[in-house]
Amino acid sequence: MTHEPDARDAERVAAASAWIAQDPDPETRDELAAIIESVRGGDAAASAELADRFDARLEFGTAGLRGEIAAGPNRMNRVLVSQAAAGLAAYLLEHAAPGRAPSVVIGYDGRKNSAVFARDTAEIMAGAGVRAILLPRLLPTPVLAFAVRHLETSAGVMVTASHNPPNDNGYKVYLGGEHHGSQIVAPSDAEIAAHILRVASTATVPELLRAGFETATEDVVDEYVRRTAASAAPGAPASQPRVVYTAMHGVGWETASRVLEAAGFDAPALVEAQIAPDAAFPTVSFPNPEEPGAMDLSFELARAVDAELVVANDPDADRLAVAIPDAAAPDGAGYRRLTGNEVGLTLGWLAARRAPASARGDGGPSGSLACSIVSSPGLEAVARAYGLDFEATLTGFKWISRAPGLVFGFEEALGYLVNPEVVRDKDGISAAAAFLSLAAELKAEGKTVADHLDEFVERFGCHASGQISIRVTELSRIGAVMARLRAEPPASVGGIRVERIEDLADGFGSLPPSDVLRIVLDGGARVMVRPSGTEPKLKVYLDAVSEEGTVAERRAAATATIATLEAGMRELVA
Repeated sequence: MTHEPDARDAERVAAASAWIAQDPDPETRDELAAIIESVRGGDAAASAELADRFDARLEFGTAGLRGEIAAGPNRMNRVLVSQAAAGLAAYLLEHAAPGRAPSVVIGYDGRKNSAVFARDTAEIMAGAGVRAILLPRLLPTPVLAFAVRHLETSAGVMVTASHNPPNDNGYKVYLGGEHHGSQIVAPSDAEIAAHILRVASTATVPELLRAGFETATEDVVDEYVRRTAASAAPGAPASQPRVVYTAMHGVGWETASRVLEAAGFDAPALVEAQIAPDAAFPTVSFPNPEEPGAMDLSFELARAVDAELVVANDPDADRLAVAIPDAAAPDGAGYRRLTGNEVGLTLGWLAARRAPASARGDGGPSGSLACSIVSSPGLEAVARAYGLDFEATLTGFKWISRAPGLVFGFEEALGYLVNPEVVRDKDGISAAAAFLSLAAELKAEGKTVADHLDEFVERFGCHASGQISIRVTELSRIGAVMARLRAEPPASVGGIRVERIEDLADGFGSLPPSDVLRIVLDGGARVMVRPSGTEPKLKVYLDAVSEEGTVAERRAAATATIATLEAGMRELVA
């Protein structure tokens, strides 16, 4: 399809040409030059592509940066990363104590350009006057989060896109000091973003000063391994389940293997095709354990070795997926992946039982359990049963990690914070060790994880959950759905009466403002609706509880309610 170039095309071509002039990456320079040539030749698709790349900019927020690797301000590339590094350096210098140089530790995973982006960050930070420390090699995100506290740096940067599609990358920022190694929240995100935009408008990448940086020793990794293993399985029984492990082509296994060995666990059977870092992710179309088919190779191996447990880390090893034997699993897989809520509630119960004694003198536990507002409210039932405090936070471990007196935190998207004194972020390696510890205890008692899940339902009720994800090509559709739900609030969902709707747009209770609707229904059910923070999706979270009857009857009732809610919400957001 042809297109007659107009004035806007000319402006974008000029901006793209200026971009090429400062881009140190020959691959993205050549890619953008080819698009410019096609635009000049009247290619309508090339004109639309250039508009998409230059009419917007990847926003730096509490999730940092994340996007597809390609040229232009609306993509991830060396120009954007260099501007981000310079902006973050300016923020750190602005907030540094008088007479003290700020510091940053930088980590990177095995994705395309991760090492290059990390090195650019270290050199530019050092050139700006920030002490820059690069981790010694590609490592999991939890090791970087640990290093911020262990090295007592002002900040940390992790170059990763976690479980995003293969051609994505990202830039996650942590703060030290009073933030204790948690990810950034407002107003820090806006302040850093303002510095980044100033750099982008006043300096080109070649004008940014660069300097030499430090490289951390292996002691950082050794200490993470030691402290994670020490807290993983105190008094772990000798009886251990047969386990299958996959790293999903990520960086988790080298560190996880050391933790498991140091904690005294038997070596798991490995999904060899997925165990080494590979930026192409050749065996999965989407390297996320939640995606259909992502764990097929794990299940195949599990059937071959008669595994009692399957554990999977995502590519940067900050998430954990767990699967257990289930003859009723679809497609004859023989294994069922537990939901993030099931794993979170199981680990939360474990954390409550192991919580330290209270300083009150009554011998009971102290501290708090925390989860995001879209995760299962069953964690509050656990906290209440053990006399612990409970905190419901906004989505993301930047919020969960800041809960007062935190003992354990989780969110339904396979994220678990089991060791807050070591890592103030989700950690798929320490969570795997904790779950293996529990499974070993259960096996020593002649029980399975499935038995334990039944015991949870018997004690705390069946807290069933479901989720609807609506992927869009136009982000405006998400805004339109949220606006319609606010303007025309439903009186019922699937025939279940709505008690009230809580709009978090202006904040709610202790929660900061967030684009979230919480729909509370009869019988303890609820629905949460929000735009995804990292993907072009509208996400709907469904929760139901049943506390009457046998375990089977509770499950049946709660599951039926979830099905009703799902059908009703699909009609409302269609």
